[in-house]
Formats: sequence, structure tokens, C-alpha cells
Amino acid sequence: MTCSTERVGRLTAADRTARIRTLNDQLRQTGAGGRMVMTAGVAALPAQEIGAILLAIANFDAFDENNDPYDTHDCALLYVGDRQLFFKLDYYDRALANLSPDASDPAVTIRVMTVMLPEEY
Repeated sequence: MTCSTERVGRLTAADRTARIRTLNDQLRQTGAGGRMVMTAGVAALPAQEIGAILLAIANFDAFDENNDPYDTHDCALLYVGDRQLFFKLDYYDRALANLSPDASDPAVTIRVMTVMLPEEY
């Protein structure tokens, strides 16, 4: 067992949720701690609009029990101007081959945030 696994293994369910939420917010707000990808539809938008979308995602704080039932800030629907978008975070193992064994442990997890148009979901 690695040190990080031993440390994470002692977290309560509430602590694990809080840690996942913090790591998700870090990626969403700063781009650090994972990867950010966009679908072809988003990538085809003008650069200025993509910048506005990423800024809106970073500043998004309207999480509630309807759009964030697990309180992990991992997915939301938002509007940037008249355009509706989604962002979704997924948790993969370090090889990006399977789902992460523990999304609360950055030593074994790579976060991937996908930004997409609703019609691409």
C-alpha cells in the first residue's frame, strides 16, 4: 500500500466527497490537476467564445441538489450568452485505460473535464 492510499483510506465518506469536490474545483477553476478537453462542436467555435466558455466554467458556482446530487461539482449545464453547454468530469486511472480506483486520491487518478454542446451528449 502506498502512503497516499493509506492516508485516503482513513477518510470518512464526507471527507472523501469534500476532497473530490476540491480536486474537481481546482481543475475547473485553474486547469491544474487534470486534463481539459472539448468536443468538436466546441472546438469549432471562435477562440474568443471558447475563452468566454472556459471563464464561465471556472466561475460557475450555481451547484445545487438538482444539478449536483453527490456534491462533487463534477457536471453542470450552463449558458454562455445564448449558448447552452455542459461540462462533465470523469475520473480515470493513471494510464487513462480504466476508471480510477479512488477519485479522491490524485496519486491514482487523472481527472478529465469534457466541455460539450448539448447536441453532442
